Amino acid sequence: MLRFCAFPGGSPSENVDFSGAYLFGSDGVPLRAELEYQNGRIMCSKRATGPSALALMWPVGESGKILLDTTRLQERENPYVLEVELLRGRLMRLSQKREEWNLADYEPTVQQAREIDECREALIEAIRADEPATAAAIAQAGLERSVAIGEQFALGNAENLLNRRRQIGGFSRRVFGCMVDPRYASEAALAKLASAFDFAVLRVPWKMIEPSEQVFNWKPLDTCVECLARNRIPIKGSGLVCFSEECIPDWLYIWEHDFETIRDLIREHIRRVISRYGNFIQVWDAISGIHATSYFSFNFEQLMELTRMSAAIVRQLAPQATVIVDLIAPWGEYYARNQRTIPPLLYADMVVQSGINFDAFGLHLYFGVGTDGMYVRDLFQISTMLDRFAVLGKPVHITAVQVPSTNVGESNDAWQGQMSPAAGGVWHRQWDEDVQADWLKGFYEIALSKPYVETVSWRDLSDRDPHFLPGGGLLRADLSPKSAFERLSELRSNITRGADATLRFQGKSPA
Repeated sequence: MLRFCAFPGGSPSENVDFSGAYLFGSDGVPLRAELEYQNGRIMCSKRATGPSALALMWPVGESGKILLDTTRLQERENPYVLEVELLRGRLMRLSQKREEWNLADYEPTVQQAREIDECREALIEAIRADEPATAAAIAQAGLERSVAIGEQFALGNAENLLNRRRQIGGFSRRVFGCMVDPRYASEAALAKLASAFDFAVLRVPWKMIEPSEQVFNWKPLDTCVECLARNRIPIKGSGLVCFSEECIPDWLYIWEHDFETIRDLIREHIRRVISRYGNFIQVWDAISGIHATSYFSFNFEQLMELTRMSAAIVRQLAPQATVIVDLIAPWGEYYARNQRTIPPLLYADMVVQSGINFDAFGLHLYFGVGTDGMYVRDLFQISTMLDRFAVLGKPVHITAVQVPSTNVGESNDAWQGQMSPAAGGVWHRQWDEDVQADWLKGFYEIALSKPYVETVSWRDLSDRDPHFLPGGGLLRADLSPKSAFERLSELRSNITRGADATLRFQGKSPA
């Protein structure tokens, strides 16, 4: 059993926030475990042998409250000091990325390098301290500094790589997208979308298309596709096959234990949708998030068969289309609660190794809500996670990304009573429109600095209609722009200007 003692504020903690907490082992795979707080100690009882690490929400001064993790530790009788192990974990990952990013000709500034060394000295001092409370205080100060440095380091590396990518013309003409719900799309909203984005990500939820078996409702999609095509806005289809509650038709649960029937129904659904819209949509998220949802009790082999079939049918019916396999909750916390699911990187690796015919991976990234997959992580952690997908040898599309512009729990009845306003974490300070804008700028710069990231799409355009995260739109309810919308427009202008300049230098037309 792993044991930790913690001293937030310099005194033994009376309770610990276990929101989102989990253990993980090698390769970051979450483990089944029971976490509890007893007599001033965090007790972690796991169902697997070998060293493991603890991840949990933790305050880090001006950097906010984020989901941090320790290094992997062996079980022992004496408790580890949590603050010391969190600092050790942060410095280990910072050291790994510093070495890796140095290979890309980026070196921390003299000031950053000095602060990294001082954080390392703080760790040594904390380890040598006689009293756990003293060790915790020293380590907490070092942890707060190391988190801030990590973000600075990630942003500095991103700036270096982004400039290089811009100079060599490493961007396509369609980089910036935004998701559209056909049930609520208006002409005014689509006009705003066309002014700031390169393409629309059109949701095609099965539940909307076929609310009752063999009863179809094509009107919202037909209207939206016609409007987008009329305004010459390129379209990407999203969620063609998705097992989330908002996508699965209620009548499909009748067949939840009959894999063959559901497989055949999925095949016919894909054929209907692509036959109807294939001439308008050239990029498809063929299958989305089935590794993390468990409304059906399908085993690993069956989920892989559905993935293979979905990609194959899209390829057959739309041979020129880009076929994407979509992943959600890329850190995989959900697997610690439900082992009928599949860790995201294991699923992704098996999709590649199985020879499934697809073009790219998609990623959904949401932060700011107190539920698995959405607890706040800092920009350094996000950059590190994206790098893990580079080794898979496939391009990456950020299919959907979003953070709120208001405290979740205060602005939307759907979340009321389920969590405190900051339950999902805090990035630097409580969420507001300025924080959302700062986060968006940092995230987009980091994501687009990765040569394997081809597109980034925001989830909700506005707060006007039902939306995924409260206040997560880039426009207010009256469609007036928030700071984040203006930041994104500026970034897009810089990227587009660089791409056009490169094309002109090469003697090509940017049209």
